[in-house]
Amino acid sequence: MATWGDGLFAVTGDGPTQEIANQSVSGLAPDGRGGALAIVGQHSLHRRAPSGGWATVATSEFELSCCMAVRDAIYVGTNDARMLRLSHAGGVLDPMDGFDNVAGRDAWFAGSAIVNGQRMGPPLGIRSVAASSNGSVLFANVHVGGIPRSMDGGKTWQPTIDINSDVHEVRAHPENPDIVVAAAAVGLCISRDSGATWIIEREGLQASYCSAVAFSGDDILVSASIDHFAAQGRIYRRPVKPDGSLVAVEGGLPAWIQGIADSGCIAANGSSIAVADQAGNLYASDDFGRAWFCRSTRLPTPSGVLIC
Repeated sequence: MATWGDGLFAVTGDGPTQEIANQSVSGLAPDGRGGALAIVGQHSLHRRAPSGGWATVATSEFELSCCMAVRDAIYVGTNDARMLRLSHAGGVLDPMDGFDNVAGRDAWFAGSAIVNGQRMGPPLGIRSVAASSNGSVLFANVHVGGIPRSMDGGKTWQPTIDINSDVHEVRAHPENPDIVVAAAAVGLCISRDSGATWIIEREGLQASYCSAVAFSGDDILVSASIDHFAAQGRIYRRPVKPDGSLVAVEGGLPAWIQGIADSGCIAANGSSIAVADQAGNLYASDDFGRAWFCRSTRLPTPSGVLIC
């Protein structure tokens, strides 16, 4: 579990162990080699070996926000809506110029809200990235700018979905390259043609503001709340297949978690699932979300979770 201000914690059966301290850690992602990738201190891309050791992969003058490994490449999004690609030869994160030319880019805007009389919110940036299971299509969730996709390894990008959908996370199905989902302020967004078209589902949600999404077995998991600053949120599931409806997850998971499960805070790997809420509670399931238990409590505010 990565946190916004106090590093990263590895949570095992023995409890949490802090592996990185006193820094912001975000953008957790599998590295394709049994380890993990993460953004440390906003300007550094790090890799965790399966044995648990961390090493710096590359640094950048840009503020980094998210990352993913696709075959032999690593793509990194930034807080000023740039897309970078790691040059393995020199450990350099090179800007991908094609992303700067996405149609409609001039209409993108930073999401914000008025809280206690003050405007708050993240910068215009890439909030999450994903790739189809065969690596042929790349997706970048811009907040707020829709989900541009690339079908040529990032050389060119095309817009998808209305930017006012206010997307918070995009995920691609781990086996079916046609299926992509997104958590957005307008609800759960589903594409069955690699992001070319989208449908939006809200029925069954008690509030439509969705902030995190993941695939688990035959299901889609999504978090929903009233808004980003809500005091409580809820986790829902629906089948991946077209026929199905959104229902609240039960089986020991609290009906209402404390605060939202934000972008990156639902993770799945095989039959295992992890959910982190804003209070630092970490819930887990080992049977595709049928039964749940609390794995840890009162950890610092999470920026994401990953199951290795």
